[in-house]
Amino acid sequence: MAERHDPFAALRQRNFLLFSGARAASTMAQQMLNAAVFWQVYEITGSASWLAAVGLVRLIPHLMTGLIAGAVADRYNRRRVMLISQSIQLSAMATLAAVTVGGNDSVWPIFACVFVIALAGAFEWPARQALLPMLVTAETFPNAIIVSGTVQQAAFVTGPAVGAGLIAASGVGLAYSSVAVLVVASILLVTTLRPREGDAPKRAVSVAAIAEGVRFVFHRQPVLGSMTLDMFAVIFGGATALLPIYAKEILDVGAIGYGFLFAAVDAGALLMSVVVIFMPPIQRVGRALLWAVLAFGIATMAFGLSRWFPLSLAALFAVGAADQISVVMRQTTIQLATPDELRGRVTAVNMLFIGTSNQLGQVESGLVAALTNATFAVVSGGAGCLAVLGVVAAKMPELRHYRLQPAPNLREQELEAGATEELASAAGGS
Repeated sequence: MAERHDPFAALRQRNFLLFSGARAASTMAQQMLNAAVFWQVYEITGSASWLAAVGLVRLIPHLMTGLIAGAVADRYNRRRVMLISQSIQLSAMATLAAVTVGGNDSVWPIFACVFVIALAGAFEWPARQALLPMLVTAETFPNAIIVSGTVQQAAFVTGPAVGAGLIAASGVGLAYSSVAVLVVASILLVTTLRPREGDAPKRAVSVAAIAEGVRFVFHRQPVLGSMTLDMFAVIFGGATALLPIYAKEILDVGAIGYGFLFAAVDAGALLMSVVVIFMPPIQRVGRALLWAVLAFGIATMAFGLSRWFPLSLAALFAVGAADQISVVMRQTTIQLATPDELRGRVTAVNMLFIGTSNQLGQVESGLVAALTNATFAVVSGGAGCLAVLGVVAAKMPELRHYRLQPAPNLREQELEAGATEELASAAGGS
């Protein structure tokens, strides 16, 4: 008989429980920080262009150091890398709180602190993702991926709301101070972690080591396919960037309706993340990912065409739910298909895919809407997402058939790839 599914298997392990608390505190702090920074920058400048500049300041450090950060995570102690990164972020956050309380009326100190926080965060993310399998047993690792994603999603939803509430209660200074307190809590929890030591060989941080991680991604269909689907789904499915237009001009629901539309996506994602925890593990991960992206594209098109507010809410709820399944399946595929000695570098490549797609998605939606209209932008984006899905499904059969399985080490994957090439050569010769 099959073993009964335990949705809290990973949480029963001390290391993962502490890790989850640290992740919740850190993610909530980042979301509160984003809300406070955007509010303060707009309060100082009154310009939407400066808000766009905030996104650029956050993106540049990831583009500059993302791949290097992955190599660092694979070379050095990952817990120590996290602690150093978070300590640097804490210093910048405390500086931001101090200059704000002191009556700052310029955006440049804010941008300088945001740049430092993003730069340190670029090193934290690969180290944190690569640390996860060293904290749980191999049999509970898939459950740990799902639960960790749910914790992060809950922090994504609550962080901005808490940040906005603190700003309303006592101004941006209190929000920044609270962010710093949360980061201190995260650092203390990370300090108590006792991860297993990996037995994989460690490569020195070098161009060759970085190239090895990039080559791995582009030679493994499940990994490359997962990243590609997520990237283009975000680029083409950027309906949320156009929600103000829908709320004001198409659905005519005003600011309150705008809030409900925005919340519908997060509500769908959060509810689905909880559902996935209690479901038995999905074995055919690749197929589930493809179905999730299909649902995401269709729901996006439905929202674009809708002129009835309840239907629009339902469509956005479905967008969030489908996107959450896609995120969980992508993370599961990438984590389980990647050997531990490459986990930091592969995570860094994935981070570049995510960061680039988030920025390009906003640009794509805005440009298409400006050249045509909002409805065409959203519907064509959903259709573009489905088109990419069709190409990936047709060209990457290994992703279609990928199943839940532990990651082999790098040597095993090289031997497997060599055997596949020999079989192909023999078939060609005969």
